This record gives sequence, C-alpha cells and structure tokens, in this order.
Amino acid sequence: MPRIKYTGFRDRPHEERQARFQNACRDGRSEVTWQRLDGMGFLEYDDERAQVNLKAPMILNGVCVIWRGWIDLQRLDGMGFLEYDDERAQHEDALAQAAFEEARRRTRDFEDRDRSHREDLEDPVVSKIWD
Repeated sequence: MPRIKYTGFRDRPHEERQARFQNACRDGRSEVTWQRLDGMGFLEYDDERAQVNLKAPMILNGVCVIWRGWIDLQRLDGMGFLEYDDERAQHEDALAQAAFEEARRRTRDFEDRDRSHREDLEDPVVSKIWD
C-alpha cells in the first residue's frame, strides 16, 4: 500500500501539526499527499484507533476509482489504496454517451438545415424571390 502523509503546516512543531490535523479532521477536511497527488475526500475521525479513515472518489487517467486509506493521528502518516468505482464509471459513461448523442443530433440538424438551404438556393422559384 502506498504511504500517505498530512501536508499542512510543515513549518510548525509536530505537536501543533497533530492538533491542527485532528481539528481539521473533526471539521471534515484536511490536506494529505499520496504519491505526488493531492486529494480531498471524505474523512472519518476514529478516536478508538487514533486514526482518520479517508475515502476520495476521483478519475485517475480516465478511470473512475475510489482512494481509501488511513492516517495515524500521532505520526501523521498512513497507508492507502485504489479500488475501481464501477457505479461512478457507469454514471460517467452514461454522461459521455448522452453528450456524444447530443453532438451527433446537433451535427445532423446542422447538416439538414445546410442541405435545405442549398436546395432553396438551387430552386429557380426561390432564387427569383431573392433577386
């Protein structure tokens, strides 16, 4: 599993960073770094285990994934992994298909209008109206 770290307030003492991280987690957001990717997601504060569980849906290289991991509240680092997000992938695919179909419809409409306009220009009766 890749390592993750809390990246906030690097210039402050470790104890202050711990307190700030815990407060940010209680507020529901914090800054973490995972393999050179910055991410925001869902945080679940777990006092029993002295850790924060993280979940962040994202599209990584065109693939819908959920990044899951945890950060130790004392060390301010932890581990994480990626899993394929089939539900979001199907939703994104449906959005892409709808956008593609809309573009095809608009292209057809444009071509139909263009064809109709050309036919009108070629029609001798219509041409005389414009003269």
